[in-house]
Amino acid sequence: MAYVIGFGMKNKREAAKAEVPTAIEALALIKALKKSHEEIRFIRSPQEGDIGIEMLRVLAKEEEEEMNPGPTARASRRRS
Repeated sequence: MAYVIGFGMKNKREAAKAEVPTAIEALALIKALKKSHEEIRFIRSPQEGDIGIEMLRVLAKEEEEEMNPGPTARASRRRS
């Protein structure tokens, strides 16, 4: 699922946007933007619509769990 992050300098009208393929990468981009004092204007995905950073964290956690299943998930798959 792709995420679009809209951002710009505080107190300026110009805005830019960047598209990243995962929630994990979106969080990394937001962290970098905050370090450069950019203001996050919006976070959007085709499936979720407009979302906040907290929801993005939840989605990133789900992605991490899918990519790195814990011992419980692996054990249940072996039983199937």
